[in-house]
Amino acid sequence: MILPGFLSASERLDLEVCVRSQREDHGVARRANAILLLDDGESCVQIAKFLYLDDDTVRGWYKTYREGGWDALCVDGWKGGQSRLSVTQEGELCDWLEGRFCRSTAPIRAHILKEFGLDYSHSGCLKLLARLGFEYRKPKGLPRVAPAEKQAEFIALYERLLNELGADEAVYFADAVHPEYETKPAMAGSRQAQTPP
Repeated sequence: MILPGFLSASERLDLEVCVRSQREDHGVARRANAILLLDDGESCVQIAKFLYLDDDTVRGWYKTYREGGWDALCVDGWKGGQSRLSVTQEGELCDWLEGRFCRSTAPIRAHILKEFGLDYSHSGCLKLLARLGFEYRKPKGLPRVAPAEKQAEFIALYERLLNELGADEAVYFADAVHPEYETKPAMAGSRQAQTPP
């Protein structure tokens, strides 16, 4: 159990300034808030409930504060890890992704596991894709237009058909399927659009 009243008046004032400051990092202000609440006599469990944390996190912050003071607690020592894929593997993955339209991370994660033997989580795969320059977005829908040569070829065929009809023949048009008027492109991961300098 952590006994209340362990802060000196000057320590308490420094922490209160941090909590009230609009310029402080949110995570640093939360740590200062937790230490102040502990000094007020609140339990780690209650503080964790108020701040949506684990009570062991609050205990760890208290321990860090007691051992190193505010200077130790206000430092965010989080550093990102090194990529699990080599540069060559990342290049191979980019080449593989360029030829596909993946609507989720599942096929990408399966490919990474199969080809490189690495098991990525959903969020880890999203971060990897973002770092490699891919984004999850909805592509812009474009009308489907046949090339000019194909259109000219069809018009010539159609005119020849009409000109060669017998007196007892007719041309009928049938529509077996009613396609949707406006297509809805699906979201998928693709390369980020490059903006000109």
